[in-house]
Amino acid sequence: MVIHRNFIGGQWREWPGAETIPVENPATGEVISGVPDSPAAAVEEAVAAARRAQTAWGRVPPIERARHLREIAAAIRQRHAEIARTITEEQGKVLPLAEVEVSFTADYLDYMAEWARRIEGEILPSDRPNENIFLFRAPLGVVGGILPWNFPFFLIARKMAPALVTGNTIVIKPSEETPNNAALFAEIVAASRLPAGVCNLVYGRGPTVGAALAGHPGIDMISMTGSVESGVKVMEAAARNLTKVNLELGGKAPALVLADADLDLAVKAIKNSRVINTGQVCNCAERVYVDRRVADAFTAKMVAAMQETRFGDPLREEGLDMGPLINQRQRAKVASVVKTALAEGAALLTGGHPAGERGYYFEPTVLGGVRHEMSIIQKETFGPVVPIVTFDDLDQAIAWANDSEYGLTSSIYTNNIHVAMRAVNELRFGETYINRENFEAMQGFHAGWRKSGIGGADGKHGLYEYTQLHTVYWQYNDQVR
Repeated sequence: MVIHRNFIGGQWREWPGAETIPVENPATGEVISGVPDSPAAAVEEAVAAARRAQTAWGRVPPIERARHLREIAAAIRQRHAEIARTITEEQGKVLPLAEVEVSFTADYLDYMAEWARRIEGEILPSDRPNENIFLFRAPLGVVGGILPWNFPFFLIARKMAPALVTGNTIVIKPSEETPNNAALFAEIVAASRLPAGVCNLVYGRGPTVGAALAGHPGIDMISMTGSVESGVKVMEAAARNLTKVNLELGGKAPALVLADADLDLAVKAIKNSRVINTGQVCNCAERVYVDRRVADAFTAKMVAAMQETRFGDPLREEGLDMGPLINQRQRAKVASVVKTALAEGAALLTGGHPAGERGYYFEPTVLGGVRHEMSIIQKETFGPVVPIVTFDDLDQAIAWANDSEYGLTSSIYTNNIHVAMRAVNELRFGETYINRENFEAMQGFHAGWRKSGIGGADGKHGLYEYTQLHTVYWQYNDQVR
């Protein structure tokens, strides 16, 4: 069994005595590799390597930094099939989705490289004669990146690419659930011309490596994607050093289906939200509000669509819609959420149970008779479950949609432009999708409100998260000849 090594300062580093964390294939439950639960000393070494490299890296012209990103993107494309299969084996997503993740990652690196000539400062008028005020965008320094397991390969690039092109160096902690793809990424970096120490990778659990990274005084920003609970712990650790945080946390996205909606389109998009990556996507629809006038028709179509969902081992079967959940804990959580909803009065319309003799599968599930105050509407599920609530008017639907501690994404299905625009203005979420699935673009800005996060990613605004403004007051002497 392969035990992966940390990648620090351009070198592969082992940590004798560190506990080995087993990595499972969630489709079978078999152990396929292992990683060290690295000690704080490993984080110390990685941050020191990143700090040593940052001064020189920050002096490299942005266009040269961009060339390194493009080199890595090209190498990813050359190993596309290998990386996609690795993601599927350790994470459980269907192979076509893993292939999309790999391609999107390479494209994302190229996209962020394009910003090298577009990083803008400002020149402001002064109140004084013979003075100009300049605002320069400077790198923060060393960034710490803490990754989740649901899109593990792409999230490396989402944190690394904007960090590097703006002159920062980075230390990445992959999820201990999905480290194998990160090892391939590190191999690509090691084989590239990227200077040693610019990108470092340390394996371990959140309470060990994650806590040490978030609380390290040598980290200038910690960028973390994960649960609200983990985000709170990261903020607490970062607060000791007043370290900047960038957090993408949980979601409980509402989908509003109006009486005039194209029901087939709504059902297809919402179903895809619940089965893509087996429902383990923070920005996809997790609660569905349907106009009572079309609720029966919508529900019948949704039940039929979920019953048609094919699931199984994505490395053994083709044409699947979804694979397993990431682990037994997640499957038990989804089962508990459904059980609680039924105890509170929801009706099980299809699915609702664990499936298979091995692996962590859960049946595609639809719940009817759900009330807005039920826990399944209030708390994140992260599984293939569709709870349906009926509403009587748009005021009620929007009020219920906004009544959540989360504020990441939302969606509405309607053919009425006036209704759509009202929803855009009144839904209190970082993103709203109209008549389409919940999936962001790399040139947009993916950011949550309320407990769904602080800061954001993607596009110009995501890039600038990795910079700080340096204001320069330049007084000159107009008598000089």
